[in-house]
Amino acid sequence: MKFALVDVNNCYVSCERVFDPSLEGKPVVVLSNNDGCVVARSAEVKALGIPMGEPWFKLKHLAKRHGIVASSSNYALYADMSNRFMSILSSFAPSLEIYSIDECFLDLSGFSQDLTEYAREIREKVRQWVGLPVCIGIAPTKTLAKMANHVAKKRPEWNGVCDLSSLSPCFQEKLFSGIDVGEVWGVGRRLKEGLGGMGIRTVLDLKNSDPARIRKRFSVVLERTVAELNGISCIDLEEAAVQRQQIQSSRSFGMPVKSFEELSESVTLHVSRAAEKLRHQGSIAEGIQVHIRTNPFRPEDPQYSQGITMPLAGSTDDTMALTKAALSGLRKIYKAGHAYAKAGIVLVELSPKSLQPVDLFTDIGQIERRSTLMKTMDEINLRYGRNTLGPGISGIGARRPWSMKRGNKTPAYTTDWKEVPIAHAR
Repeated sequence: MKFALVDVNNCYVSCERVFDPSLEGKPVVVLSNNDGCVVARSAEVKALGIPMGEPWFKLKHLAKRHGIVASSSNYALYADMSNRFMSILSSFAPSLEIYSIDECFLDLSGFSQDLTEYAREIREKVRQWVGLPVCIGIAPTKTLAKMANHVAKKRPEWNGVCDLSSLSPCFQEKLFSGIDVGEVWGVGRRLKEGLGGMGIRTVLDLKNSDPARIRKRFSVVLERTVAELNGISCIDLEEAAVQRQQIQSSRSFGMPVKSFEELSESVTLHVSRAAEKLRHQGSIAEGIQVHIRTNPFRPEDPQYSQGITMPLAGSTDDTMALTKAALSGLRKIYKAGHAYAKAGIVLVELSPKSLQPVDLFTDIGQIERRSTLMKTMDEINLRYGRNTLGPGISGIGARRPWSMKRGNKTPAYTTDWKEVPIAHAR
């Protein structure tokens, strides 16, 4: 086996820089919903010691001193750039696994050419076609490919590509002895602490550990990681996307919400988004959870948090049926006199639509008509932009006072005709 992991460097920041080259070399952060916390950092920001998740209000003095540029999250742009990135990668390998919005495993088994040169060709093509910088790690297992990618990122002398298979065993040991065990794929903070108690502090220590002892002390999953570090492939490429068992949509409000009507708009909008995802993966739901809460960081205000699960009359992917159930649940848990900070929904008990149960009383014609309506709505929203069509109560097309704060959001350069960048010839 031979795997390559292709990873976009500082993905969100890199997407912003594609359309604003003046940001190159400058410290840049991308903020979370409502411009709350740092969710992406450029290399320049990392060098300043600013951690991921740091609240933006705490950084404003540093931002002024160091000229940090803050962008509001632009998820439509990042998702579209990711799709373009993955489309390019699909032309370089017969099989691939999209691991996250900015990471993808390629199966390079059987390739006879120099894989380091091939990886450089991939980097150049991605940079030329979509403007994103990537690093690539190549190895006989997915865990080692992740490690190789880490090396390619952290060591400039590798020029963004590291093929562990081209390195001698002696050199690999020297390399692994200088990398903290916490950098191993799947080893989080708690596992790192537990391994440290056994004297396992580097990647080499874990590679040379006793698999049986690791399994007894931790789990078969970590035992498999040890095998992967020793070049034994235990984790296959997952070409098919794993279907979600739940689909959630929730957001904090840009300002406190008190009325039932405004909460209804928000909940309906969340149902519309979740139902679209539900149909996209070919599933139906048997129930829907609705939850609302006040702001726990304002103890001086009356506090309230409540949720409810509403069963459906029949498994469905119909936005209208899901909305009706969600609003019925919202009426049961809503309490006047509170300033709500967040609302959301979760679709539960998902199953393939192909297994939707029918009986003698099922109106097949009605199901087909509703499916056609939902399909048409999804196609229009895909063509003309999200929320072009939907339940009227959600305030489709309107900017509500409670909408998420994104004061420094850049345009939807690639997904909205009105915001497509204009090139001027001089």
